[in-house]
Amino acid sequence: MDHSPQEQADSATEQEKNNTDEKLPLKHIIISVLAAAIGVQSKKNQEKDFTAKGSIVTYIVAGIIFTVVFVITVIAVVKSVLTHTGI
Repeated sequence: MDHSPQEQADSATEQEKNNTDEKLPLKHIIISVLAAAIGVQSKKNQEKDFTAKGSIVTYIVAGIIFTVVFVITVIAVVKSVLTHTGI
């Protein structure tokens, strides 16, 4: 049974809406937070983040964890460089 292009497009749109009702996997949240941290995020992924079922708290916690790890990494690198240069 053949469907018109419009029916196929409507079907694809409906499937996308159904997919946004699912919770996002942890991997997607981590990638999204990393992309946000460096300022690159596709419009498609940004819309998926804001329309997916889930909690803003998840993104806030992931952002805080990323920030803490980033700051600790910068401190460790600076200490290492200062130690090796003798300053």
